[in-house]
Amino acid sequence: MDVYKAIAEMRKLSNESQSFSVTFMSFSAERGKSNGIIEVPRCLLRKQSTKEQNKNADIMLNYYDLDTKEYGQLYQPLLLEFNGKILELN
Repeated sequence: MDVYKAIAEMRKLSNESQSFSVTFMSFSAERGKSNGIIEVPRCLLRKQSTKEQNKNADIMLNYYDLDTKEYGQLYQPLLLEFNGKILELN
């Protein structure tokens, strides 16, 4: 499945308050390092950040982890899986 089709589906599910799972490679631009692969079994997308809030806002997704009750962010190109489906960046 294409990453951008998956993101469209994530937005649709989030608007319907239906959770989904994602797996992605973590990356901190500030530190220039990764903590490896992150799995979030149940989450919803949150409102997108603005460029003023985050210079990389246009390539990031904000999410809410329903199990840990924590907010997170991920880079769209680093998405690996959505609801168990492997993603491709086309």
